Amino acid sequence: MQNYSDFKFPVQVSKALQDLKFETPTPIQAQAIPVALEQKDMIGIAQTGTGKTAAFCIPTLLRLLKEPNMTALVLAPTRELALQIDGVWKGLTRYASNYRSAILVGGCGMPPQIRALQAKPRLIIATPGRLIDHLQQKHADLRNLGILILDEADRMLDMGFAPQLSQIMKCVPQERQTLLFTATWSPEMDQLSKRYLKNPARVSVAPPSKVAEAIDQEAIKLDGKEKNNALLDEINKRPGSVLVFARTKSRTDRVARFLDSYGVEVNRIHGGRTQGQRNRALAEFKDGSIRVLVATDIAARGIDVTKIKHVINYDLPQVAEDYIHRIGRTGRAGESGSAISFVASEEVPQWREITALLKKAGSKQPKMTDRVKSAPQT
Repeated sequence: MQNYSDFKFPVQVSKALQDLKFETPTPIQAQAIPVALEQKDMIGIAQTGTGKTAAFCIPTLLRLLKEPNMTALVLAPTRELALQIDGVWKGLTRYASNYRSAILVGGCGMPPQIRALQAKPRLIIATPGRLIDHLQQKHADLRNLGILILDEADRMLDMGFAPQLSQIMKCVPQERQTLLFTATWSPEMDQLSKRYLKNPARVSVAPPSKVAEAIDQEAIKLDGKEKNNALLDEINKRPGSVLVFARTKSRTDRVARFLDSYGVEVNRIHGGRTQGQRNRALAEFKDGSIRVLVATDIAARGIDVTKIKHVINYDLPQVAEDYIHRIGRTGRAGESGSAISFVASEEVPQWREITALLKKAGSKQPKMTDRVKSAPQT
């Protein structure tokens, strides 16, 4: 599969792909779509930003077009990722209006979601906890489910969703096609795939946990008290949009307030903010109203912004694999990007785990520099 024109798609799909300017499939799309169309279970391993959402949305839509009574379900770890998936689905179904979707995520009112389910959507996109809420209240009906997609399955395990997945699996038909997508692989992922997939085909476009070559990585060794000044310096000397990751909700708030006090156009996203606040912050970041977005790891996956120029790890992630997902927010869709990580003395053990992971995957090692203390620039 070298070009989308190689496939004889139904006219409503072809027109949508043309509108979306989908001409040449990405490597994961080129490998995954033909396998998924064979109705096989599949494991797809790909870095973030490689187009895997379309890699499962396109074959899912094509199957639903052929089987009018079938429905599909996508499980995603975060609200942001669910919204991103829905955006791709809406683009693909712009000429197939009967193939509506329903988004079931926490942080939003139940009544609109109940109405969306009553409209008999062909695709449900859900976070595990909220889907269980609807199943327990008998709002959601999965009896006609033919396709189950586990997106960012590794992240779902990291976030402790294994019990919820087990509960959901009791409600889905045994006879189904299951597609599992992940950016990293581990023994836990291996157990998950053996439990829920049947003789899956495996497609991989890069070694698990490998960083995109377009990302220039740098680490700065500093005293933890110097992080604010270092952050301001890095933002001031780098043109373009900046995504900053902090460890906790309170640290995210403090960093955003600090930057705002120096006139930086900034907003923030974390689990303590309402869905409306998170949506507004992301919309402002997308349209350029703000240049800097500060976030917890909730935004490491699911931010659909293609031209983020820089990612700054104000705090290192607790899990080494999350480093890959964080910096994968830049260097997407053929663009170059940079990733800067602050490493305080207490974070050295985490940094060793990150560099060991990068070495194992064959990724470039970030260059380390010592910060020279300087006054903040205004």
